[in-house]
Amino acid sequence: MIAFGRQVCGDLGAASAREWLVTDGLGGYAMGTVSGLRTRRYHGLLVIAAPGGGSRRLGLAALNPVVRVGERVFRLATDEWAGGTVDPAGHVHLAQFELDNGVPSWRWDLGDVVLQREIAMAHGRPVVGVVFRVLRAPRPVTLELTPLCTWRDAHGERTAFGEPEVTPVAGGFEFEHAYRVAGPDWRPGGDWYRGVYAREEAARGLNPTEDLWAAGHFTAEVAPGGKAEVVAAALPFDGALPSAAGLVTQARKRARRLARQAGASDAVGRQLVIAADQFVVDTPTGPSAVAGYPWFGEWSRDLMTSFEGLLLSTGRTDEAREVLLRAGATVSEGMLANTADTGSLEYNTADAALWFLHAIGRYAEATGDVDTVATLAGPMDEILTRHRDGTRYGIAADPADGLLTQGKPGFALTWMDARVGGQPVAERQGKAVEINALWINGLAVTAGLFERIRRRNDWSAAAERATASFRRRFVRPGGAGLYDVVDGPGGDDPAMRPNQLLAVSLPHGPVADPEPVEACRAALLTSVGLRSLAPGEPGYRGSHRGDPAARDHAYHQGTVWPWLIGPFADACVRVGADTAGLLDGLELHLAEWGLGSVSETADGDAPHAGTGCPFQAWSVAEMLRARRALR
Repeated sequence: MIAFGRQVCGDLGAASAREWLVTDGLGGYAMGTVSGLRTRRYHGLLVIAAPGGGSRRLGLAALNPVVRVGERVFRLATDEWAGGTVDPAGHVHLAQFELDNGVPSWRWDLGDVVLQREIAMAHGRPVVGVVFRVLRAPRPVTLELTPLCTWRDAHGERTAFGEPEVTPVAGGFEFEHAYRVAGPDWRPGGDWYRGVYAREEAARGLNPTEDLWAAGHFTAEVAPGGKAEVVAAALPFDGALPSAAGLVTQARKRARRLARQAGASDAVGRQLVIAADQFVVDTPTGPSAVAGYPWFGEWSRDLMTSFEGLLLSTGRTDEAREVLLRAGATVSEGMLANTADTGSLEYNTADAALWFLHAIGRYAEATGDVDTVATLAGPMDEILTRHRDGTRYGIAADPADGLLTQGKPGFALTWMDARVGGQPVAERQGKAVEINALWINGLAVTAGLFERIRRRNDWSAAAERATASFRRRFVRPGGAGLYDVVDGPGGDDPAMRPNQLLAVSLPHGPVADPEPVEACRAALLTSVGLRSLAPGEPGYRGSHRGDPAARDHAYHQGTVWPWLIGPFADACVRVGADTAGLLDGLELHLAEWGLGSVSETADGDAPHAGTGCPFQAWSVAEMLRARRALR
């Protein structure tokens, strides 16, 4: 359980910097801050996803509570306005916040009255429940709840224009034929709350203001020990709305079941299993994973990088099998489609298909399921054949040495894919170190698995040749680790980056020496992950802040990436390097920003504050995996 008392809850900055998340297993979510302040355009109680989470729409933004005790009135919401005013400031009454088995709860201490709120979502349905309980009171209290509504793309804003269509229904209302909200004693009303301010959007250089529609209010007289419930659900609506209290109970039961299934033996392990579950989603074509909340959908590179941690480390082998079969059906010219977040399906990565081969190898080792390997043999063979002979974007094996080259001007095909003005920030065209580590690993994995299923192949010889070439070409003189790229347009790139770790960490990595590990430890390792570029290198940026261009310039130029702790841990184990306290900082990070989860990135400079998505799939997955590797 993650918990905070008054010193955090009553501090607007500290409480608003800590975010909570609950999800519906479909890519939708509810998300906000400990203080209750909506600091992002993405914050809300009902965010509804299209299949896979590629697009989302914000519906119910907030449910503002007012408590009346005789003549006393307590406004418990916390709202910020475009002029800088925070009103109401209900966080000052917060005595406690808890995240217990994935369910966030708040407790307001109002003297002789104590009120609790809990929030949970249904799993497999876009439904959210909010429960208010009167834990202590001298007599019944009046609870008034004002739903703040909108219906817009989660990446945008909506401003006041006319009156939204609000249709009264039994127990509540429907908003613009998009979602239903039900609760006690619904009283229609309506007014625009203009100039609602989201401070995190301002910090990201984006429009921070929007308008929300206050659609009336629910009212309940709640006796001591009693409760009031509000439920919101996406339309089309079918059947009765579930009980909000029931959703809370079911969410906690699910969390405990998942922890048992994963064999999680301590509090951190249990929390990471719950966090992993937030990313696994059902789609019309099978299970998948959201790359990060609140703004990413499904990305094949992230899915395959996260595969072992999210699915195998948590005992979800049936879903793991379906993920592999689904991905194998999408192979085109030896490549996996990356994402549809941009509006169309794109094949634009040099590594997603190679991570896919790695995932198949890990699945086969964990389960012994060679039947699935046999089913996937065609796509596996196609991936290696097309990569050897040539596919999109100049991806091909060099006939001279068997190493994989990739790249095309204006494209960024490795995981360091940030572009500004259409140009890659980290130009890595040529033979990139982690691409070739994955290539060699994919060759060896496929050769071994094909031998098990008695499928003839010559991939073992290709792996041996590429391994010999790798050791000859990538090792930097003087024991300073590995080159980041060789044979690029500008020659060999000696930049100190963490990509070299994959050459040591992968099961068939071509290097088993401590030099790359110690070089990365000295220049890149922080308590929350590894920097993407060493301080002192040309182009290093220690702050991942500002407008989109500033953030993209820093994204892979020094910004810390927690997911890299997985390869670092594996590499340490392989070469017998020191791992003492390696995960201590990340365990503490679970209570610092995206509560119970691990952020996408952090600043390269100390104190390494979290940036990017507060909840990131491969960060959680690789921390889970690293904990197992270090046992």
